[in-house]
Amino acid sequence: MEPLEGNAMATAPADAARAITPFDVSANALYTEDTWREPFARLRAEMPLSWRQESPFGAYWSAVSHAAISEIELNPQLFSSSHELGNITIADSPPETSLANFIAMDAPRHTEQRKVVAPAFGPGQMQQQEALVRQRTRDLIDRLPIDEPFCWVEQVAIPLTIGMLCVMFDFPFEERADLKLWSDWASNVQPGRDAEYNARFLAEMQRMLARFDALMEERRQLPPSDDLLSRMVHSAAMGQLNPFERISNLALLVVAGNDTTRNSMSGLIEALHRYPDQLDVLRADPSLIPNAAQEIVRWQTPVTHMRRTATADCTVAGQTIRKGEKVVMWYISANRDEAVFADAERFDVTRDNARRHLGFGHGIHRCVGARLAEVQLAALIAEIADRKIRVVPQGAPTRLGSSFLHGFTAMPVRVVRQ
Repeated sequence: MEPLEGNAMATAPADAARAITPFDVSANALYTEDTWREPFARLRAEMPLSWRQESPFGAYWSAVSHAAISEIELNPQLFSSSHELGNITIADSPPETSLANFIAMDAPRHTEQRKVVAPAFGPGQMQQQEALVRQRTRDLIDRLPIDEPFCWVEQVAIPLTIGMLCVMFDFPFEERADLKLWSDWASNVQPGRDAEYNARFLAEMQRMLARFDALMEERRQLPPSDDLLSRMVHSAAMGQLNPFERISNLALLVVAGNDTTRNSMSGLIEALHRYPDQLDVLRADPSLIPNAAQEIVRWQTPVTHMRRTATADCTVAGQTIRKGEKVVMWYISANRDEAVFADAERFDVTRDNARRHLGFGHGIHRCVGARLAEVQLAALIAEIADRKIRVVPQGAPTRLGSSFLHGFTAMPVRVVRQ
């Protein structure tokens, strides 16, 4: 990847020669109808970087191969995440709703703020949390009905992830429904949001801020501790954020600590249903469980895309990207790239390079809570494998209408003993 300098501009391909995609892969129907595989396979084969002029989100580049996305991710100077240039999703939000959190910043502010929260997800902290995660998972699975239908999303995926979020924030468990509500509002990427929607969004974010501000003020009066709120208020980089910056970072942590793991937990059930032999493989060799946690993140890809904005004219995959243009990295496609993952559609718990997935991003913006997600997923996989049960879908799931998060709103299942 090279910026275009000097006479390079004269020899660069004309914009008219751009690879023009026939697919608008931002269309919600691709994800609610689960028909996204074919268009992305076509694009990977024919145009790993392509231009879409018209969409509900405006014009955008699609990077769909593992190589192209990795190249973009590893050059944050040329491909900005800044909320001031467009933020991290395909949507162009008005300034008042374009969240200014540390994932939507470039260095050095991104680095400074990330360093504040990163220790809460470090190896030592996760080792301490692992036993709690396993116990919470065991207790929840103990309570599930046998041979009776229920919704996996509502009774397993949401309680496990929201409950762990309460632990990380030291947030009152009895108020956990608010965390889910705020997460849903903060992660909703839709085109054409009107003034009424934006007003409701801001009202919920203000309500979230008021509750967290009260909790952070309590932490401010106490010695520093390991929970996320204490780390924030007692740090130089995040201790004096303005209200909008506080809203932005709280929203990021709520979404990152909930939605992505929640949707991988539900994707696990779909994967094990489509590839039932993989549960037998895990029971025969439980040492594969950590790898299975990586593989379900690859297979499900709970974050469908991230967006960057070009800071200069440059070339990627033989295409000319102009300064200011929107570049969307489709992780969901990269994780099906046969050039990296053999038989990529298959859920394979023995896959030797499952960790090469881009489900948590790549480079300096790789998900700071990735290890917590892995611990939670491994705990759930272990409980299912240990108990000699199968979770059997009882009809088609209802899929999330979003080109940003790849997930489920409902999944009817039945637990059966084997």
